Amino acid sequence: MRAGVAVLTLATLAPLVAGCGQDSTAPDPAAGGPQPLAAPPAREPDSYAAELRAAHAARVAAAKRWGLKQVPRTAPPAPEEKPRITTREGFEVDGHRKPGLPPVFTTVPTEEKVVFLTIDDGAEKDPAFLRMMSELKIPYTAFLSNYVIEEDYGYFEKMRDQGVGLNNHTLNHPYLPGLSYAGQKREICGMQDVIEERYGDRPVLFRPPFGNYNKDTLRAAKSCGIEYAPLWNEEVFVDRWDYREGDGELRPGDIVLSHFRGRAEWEGTMPDMIRRFLDKVTAEGYAVGRLEDYL
Repeated sequence: MRAGVAVLTLATLAPLVAGCGQDSTAPDPAAGGPQPLAAPPAREPDSYAAELRAAHAARVAAAKRWGLKQVPRTAPPAPEEKPRITTREGFEVDGHRKPGLPPVFTTVPTEEKVVFLTIDDGAEKDPAFLRMMSELKIPYTAFLSNYVIEEDYGYFEKMRDQGVGLNNHTLNHPYLPGLSYAGQKREICGMQDVIEERYGDRPVLFRPPFGNYNKDTLRAAKSCGIEYAPLWNEEVFVDRWDYREGDGELRPGDIVLSHFRGRAEWEGTMPDMIRRFLDKVTAEGYAVGRLEDYL
């Protein structure tokens, strides 16, 4: 028997046979008689494979167009069972776990060779960067500060429309531990309000500026609806990588930080930074995943 052919029992087949006449003319619907069983639409056997080939060809062409050394690897599917996220050892504040404050972490627990790209603040608004990420189908997560995005909210609207998560990096990018609890809450909740008003969603991810925080920071973040406080394990620039561990190694689940910057502050552009990022990640056998899919 050919695979995929359903087997009809005699009990199932009998009423079908009984309902058929000698000719194969379908009953007239206007006569109110029984309607024929509709066959499923025929599907071209190779259609799915053709779609995959076309998608890969487009990815190859985009990699060549943007000057990558290799075609980026495709990320694995989002895990059905999300990993348990906890605060990294040494990153706790006093009483961190007991009050259920947002976990602070630098790596997502996974055995898959996947890393996560996160980009902070929003100062540079390079259209070429949006085209590059869209054409290459590379996911990333943005952490935005209002003081630099307010001059062009529309740029980040385009980013949102491409499926990018827009998250909280405070209104004005202050050193939060230097503020009172009330001051920190204004910075964090205020940015929640901006993102919700401008882009429709209230974030659950928050990154403290400079990676600095105290107990009041996390208490304020929780009160504003924040569930996670991801930091990073590596940072990529146009001309180099920096490593928290100091060993120059990527690890499965690592969160990588970069910033919205251009030639005004870098010796290059956002696409130059992405090229450096992807060339290393791909050469080491990693794909780029979407952070939110693992939380």
